[in-house]
Amino acid sequence: MKFLGTVITSNYPPGPTTSEFSFVITNNEPVPVRKGQYVQISTEDGLLLGMVQEIIKTNRFYSHAEYVKEYERGGQPLTSIFPCDRWDMLIANAKPLGVFSNGFFDKVSFPPSPGERVYMADDEILVDFLGLDVENGLYLGDLRFHDVRVSLNMTRLLQKHLAILAMSGSGKSYLASVLIEELLSRRPESGRVAVVIVDVHGEYASLADKPDKNGQLDLSDKVNVVKSSFVQFATPLISSRWFGAFQPEMSPIQLRELRRIITEMKKEYQGKSYSLMELLTRIENDDRMSQRTKEALLGWLYELEDTKLFGTEEAPDLETIVKPGNAVILDLSETTSLKKKQLIVSYLASRLFALRRRGRIPPFMLVLEEAHQFCPQARQELAVSKSIIEQIAREGRKFYASLCLISQRPVRLSTTVLSQANTHIILRITNPNDLDTIKASSEMITSETAGMISSLPVGEALIVGSAVNYPVFVKIRRRYTKESTYEINLEQAAKNYEEQPALETE
Repeated sequence: MKFLGTVITSNYPPGPTTSEFSFVITNNEPVPVRKGQYVQISTEDGLLLGMVQEIIKTNRFYSHAEYVKEYERGGQPLTSIFPCDRWDMLIANAKPLGVFSNGFFDKVSFPPSPGERVYMADDEILVDFLGLDVENGLYLGDLRFHDVRVSLNMTRLLQKHLAILAMSGSGKSYLASVLIEELLSRRPESGRVAVVIVDVHGEYASLADKPDKNGQLDLSDKVNVVKSSFVQFATPLISSRWFGAFQPEMSPIQLRELRRIITEMKKEYQGKSYSLMELLTRIENDDRMSQRTKEALLGWLYELEDTKLFGTEEAPDLETIVKPGNAVILDLSETTSLKKKQLIVSYLASRLFALRRRGRIPPFMLVLEEAHQFCPQARQELAVSKSIIEQIAREGRKFYASLCLISQRPVRLSTTVLSQANTHIILRITNPNDLDTIKASSEMITSETAGMISSLPVGEALIVGSAVNYPVFVKIRRRYTKESTYEINLEQAAKNYEEQPALETE
């Protein structure tokens, strides 16, 4: 067990306390402890575990600037006059997290005593203390500064929804790909879910690629990529209420008349398919509807018809393609219209939730890239997909329908949805508004922890919430599958353009 130092009495704030303690680092190694490491102390209540929040270097000879300036006026360093190096001290400030006693963990109810010896936390104890599932969990990476694999229990991570939050370029999509690899690699006896990914920028298609290097994981037979141009809504499955969600400006009178027309068509067609154009024709020929209502209703529905999303059959057939241990990637990169993307997400989420409630598809995780586009916080940002996403966030856990929300702007994401995501994996974020939103959504994130978030390097993350007992800083593991070529640097993009064949000009 690695000895680090000794608990001291701090002057401001006075301590140790149940929420903070300081220790002087007497270990002579060059870097004996790091910010974010876990430490342990034997106390009267049991084994206290804490996390280092800050490390301070101090030296009494350099505590007064005017003295240093005066002594060194002659050009000689202070070290030539006094033995300054003997008084270099490292002091660590730590936050107590919990106490381990008689095989159980409890909250800290009594502070450690000055003079207590501080050690690096034992790896085996950390596994139990943090609530990691080393036997059957999802391996996302390794604990920072400790030899511990961060493997999270699938139920604890996903059943009450997950949010992956980070600024652009911090590795959130890479982390999501690692998570998907773990889900698709699970054995049937371990429990498998289906994965449906809304891929806004085409970043996940490489999961379906054959390996191009030895040792890469091959998931090509488990991943289906569906382009947005292939997506088609089955018009007979869409109720008047659903049309109302697609076009929120419809009035109650228009929806009532639309409900009547749809009911009549279902009786007449007796289970046979019909298109949106046939529905429009029926409305145009209806004599019972007022002309004003008819014109408004036709305007809303023709606007939907122009999207080319509505047909007689569903494509892809979600009931067939959504399978345990398999993934469906809905590639929206070719679609530029935000309204059209929201329509697709609204239909997809509604159908998945309806099929899951009826037991027609397995438990699933719906991954929403750029989640703030589909479920925004601001009322002025209308999104037809917002209602169903909020419904799944509230009710999904009862039906094992999980959301994985990925966003680079937490402040723009619906607080209703974000608050229902009981686990947050947070990579680097520096925007103060986004940090405030994250702190408000999780009581486990303190001001000190938020400061650590803003300085995280690419590929490292903080996990808080239901998936772990206490905050966990993790270094995300390398992908096993072929990595995405979506993100290349500016120099490479410029070279690629220069190297391509010259375009023919008229």
